[in-house]
Amino acid sequence: MMKKLLAIFVLTTSIVSAQYTVKGTMTPPEKSDWVYLHKLQGAKSKFISNTTIKSNTIVVGGEKQVLGKFEFTLPENATPGVYRATYRNKGNGFVDFYFNKENIEFIFNPKYPEQSVVFTASRENKLYSEYLQAYALVQNKIDENQVAYIKNGNKETKKAYRNDVKKLEDIQEIYENKSEGMLVHNFIKASQRYNPSSPMDNMDEYLSSTVHHFFKYIDFKNDALYNSSFLVDRIADYVFYLNFSENQVLQQKLLKESITKVMDELPNVKLKKAVTEFLITSLADKRNGEVVDWVFETYYDKLPEEEIDEKFKKEKIQLLRATIGRIAPDFSWKEEGKDFKLSTLNDAEQYLLVFWSTSCPHCTKDIPKLHNYIKEKHEEVSVITFGIEDTELDWNEFIKNLPYSHNAVGTHPTYKFDNETVRKYNLLGTPTYFVLDKDKKIVAMPNQLVDVKNYFDKEKENQQEQDKEQDENEDEDEDED
Repeated sequence: MMKKLLAIFVLTTSIVSAQYTVKGTMTPPEKSDWVYLHKLQGAKSKFISNTTIKSNTIVVGGEKQVLGKFEFTLPENATPGVYRATYRNKGNGFVDFYFNKENIEFIFNPKYPEQSVVFTASRENKLYSEYLQAYALVQNKIDENQVAYIKNGNKETKKAYRNDVKKLEDIQEIYENKSEGMLVHNFIKASQRYNPSSPMDNMDEYLSSTVHHFFKYIDFKNDALYNSSFLVDRIADYVFYLNFSENQVLQQKLLKESITKVMDELPNVKLKKAVTEFLITSLADKRNGEVVDWVFETYYDKLPEEEIDEKFKKEKIQLLRATIGRIAPDFSWKEEGKDFKLSTLNDAEQYLLVFWSTSCPHCTKDIPKLHNYIKEKHEEVSVITFGIEDTELDWNEFIKNLPYSHNAVGTHPTYKFDNETVRKYNLLGTPTYFVLDKDKKIVAMPNQLVDVKNYFDKEKENQQEQDKEQDENEDEDEDED
């Protein structure tokens, strides 16, 4: 009997020891009571498990403090890599960690997970966190000295810059040696930044160098980097943040140039597919139809036929029927018994199409303001309002105060947002604004009324400057004659 019990004990112990635990502590606890665990695989993720958040009260300094605790168990054969514990559907509601056959424990504030997470158990994660802190401390000094040198050209600043660059190289070498053979070694090597041995003389030169060397230390063939969010995060930084302009035309040009640079770096079809799908999804979320079309045509459609996901492509194109660069989906309406159609409307060089609803308090305040603003300052703009309504009763009464606009309305017997025209424009809420040129091409999508005003005021200002410059040139030509 004792032998059987001993055998059962040994078997149970071996099963327990063959598992790994991942324990998280939230302070304060999240309002939700669930956490999902995924393994990151390229730009996508694989569901692993889910668990609940349990509240626990402790006393700190004589005061009670509520903590949220959760725990996952991973089997012995769990694949090493980057995992994500997600506790919120929207926003930055997750913690990423590196798993390589060891128990992991961490504590964090769920409002600021990336900034607050501290690993209390896990050699890999503790070392990587330590590296990031040590590296950032010196890199920040280098950046400060670079900016200071551009301003003053001081020899002492130059010396301090060079000393910090040497210090940072030493830190990099120390942590690469410490992490040899570990999973995080891949990320430590790839996380370093390029710093020239001496500071740059001007900001343009500095920014150009940063852009040129952005991917210098990233090995796009590295499977560990691929199976994490590291590559897509760096690519997103390069495409969407490092290359930015407030000028819409220039911004589109910069996006295409930066995407071309990224695609030239990618060594294989698997990575090209993952990155193009990530970029298309990101651009579609930003409603940038022009660049999405360009990425499809230039890169995605040129993948091997078996790699092209037609369902993915159809969904994104459908989502972007009404975005910048596209012709606005057509619709028709009646005014005082007369038929009108968006595509054949020809009473202006520019149009403002606004979707709104009488049941939207924000709309009922902004639409009259918009009406007066256009009437007083921009009569050259033709406004088309489209009411999204359950019935036309309230709408008919409201538009009596909008005599200078074209006023259309759309209803639906069960759900007003299922109206055919509304669905064509893939509206996320009201009010929604579209600026159209004379050919009904969408040229801008202001978010709020203030953005509408800024857009048209800036347009008018630019036009006045062009007219003034043209008049001056004509005067010069007359003087020469």
